[in-house]
Amino acid sequence: MNASKHALVEGIVEFLGGRALLDRDDVRAALEREIDRDGVESLLALKDRLCADDGWAYYPPDGLARRIHHLLAGRFLARESRVEGTAHASAVAGAPVVIAANHLSYADANVIEMLLHQSGGDAAHLANRLTALAGPKVFTSRERRFSSLCFGTVKVPQSADVSSDEAVLDARGVARAARQAIGVAQARLVAGDALVLFGEGTRSRSGGMQRMLAAVARYLEAPGTWVVPAGLTGSEALFPVDGSRLQPARVTLTLGHPVRADALLAACDGDRRVATDAVGLAIAQLLPPEYRGVYANADDFADACKMVALRAD
Repeated sequence: MNASKHALVEGIVEFLGGRALLDRDDVRAALEREIDRDGVESLLALKDRLCADDGWAYYPPDGLARRIHHLLAGRFLARESRVEGTAHASAVAGAPVVIAANHLSYADANVIEMLLHQSGGDAAHLANRLTALAGPKVFTSRERRFSSLCFGTVKVPQSADVSSDEAVLDARGVARAARQAIGVAQARLVAGDALVLFGEGTRSRSGGMQRMLAAVARYLEAPGTWVVPAGLTGSEALFPVDGSRLQPARVTLTLGHPVRADALLAACDGDRRVATDAVGLAIAQLLPPEYRGVYANADDFADACKMVALRAD
């Protein structure tokens, strides 16, 4: 068992790197204390979950992995990192909700979880019920898989348009896997989870938003679902697209007004393209101009622009 603990600790220390802000011995000791506190069974469970691949299914969070991330968060999230709009977390307390965010980094879902957790109150309760949609690439790296265990995940397929070479399926395979993943995700929403959705389908390489994928509207169709647009800034510096190591950064998460998904889809006459563009515009409104990308000019999305006015009572 000491060998398993040593391998986990050294793997995390190596991933974090040898920066001046990190005392490697201090980090190593803190990790060992956290693992020892949980005991052998928790370490064995974490080891099994790191290797699990049950296809397009739901993967539960791991408490030990989450606590380790919280332990390390202060070393990488600058003190000024914050959540704005926490009142909107209160508005959807206990309800099925999709948090729809722009996508800048592999660390985005973890940043959302950690910032909500640190905010306390209803925001922390929201963090406790997160389930992220995770592409196949998350399951090909032990480091990414470890990070994904801070919350539930639903493994979802990617088309050749947005996928890396190691995660490509043919069109028929994507369609079959997508139907299964959507069913699993909708079941999690009905169960009360908060689904984290990066509707662009892949990280932005420029920082500016890419157009939302129309197909992601299917994740909004579970009864009673709310959509909370969320704007992220700064996470592209925390874990750069072309980087392999974390960097300290100031990150801001801004939550927008919740919208009833059924009201949005009805207002769009079921047009998924219009609905997802409306969500994209709502996210863009929460971001500085340099992050808005294709949604910088709302006039380019006239039909969707009308839908952004939908608000929670």
